[in-house]
Amino acid sequence: MNFDDSTPIYLQIAEDIRLKILTGMLSTGDQLMSTTLYATTFRINPATAGKAFALLLEEGLIEKRRGIGMFVTAEAKQIIITQRRDSYFETVLSTALQTALDLGINKDEVLNFVSNYLELEQDNHHGTN
Repeated sequence: MNFDDSTPIYLQIAEDIRLKILTGMLSTGDQLMSTTLYATTFRINPATAGKAFALLLEEGLIEKRRGIGMFVTAEAKQIIITQRRDSYFETVLSTALQTALDLGINKDEVLNFVSNYLELEQDNHHGTN
């Protein structure tokens, strides 16, 4: 893991774990490395790893089993998908729709475009043209 300077390290660690859950590299019940092991592996302060874990605990993505460690929850992947869908609708789509309105594109034009686009994608996905 290579850290960049633009985002706090604990947020980068949390996002890396989210991506691993989302892509299946980490599954329900998988144990995470300990904060000490994270600190040693990535040459960071153990408190930084702890802060990332605290964030993931708060989000319900991991659970702490006293004396054993941190584990991925059964709900983790769905929580991440829901968070990302909500964010997508709130940021990407709302911005695109506002731009369309600003350009004078009406509701019917937007709906027609979306319908045609999805139809083409479905055809391409199923191999028909």
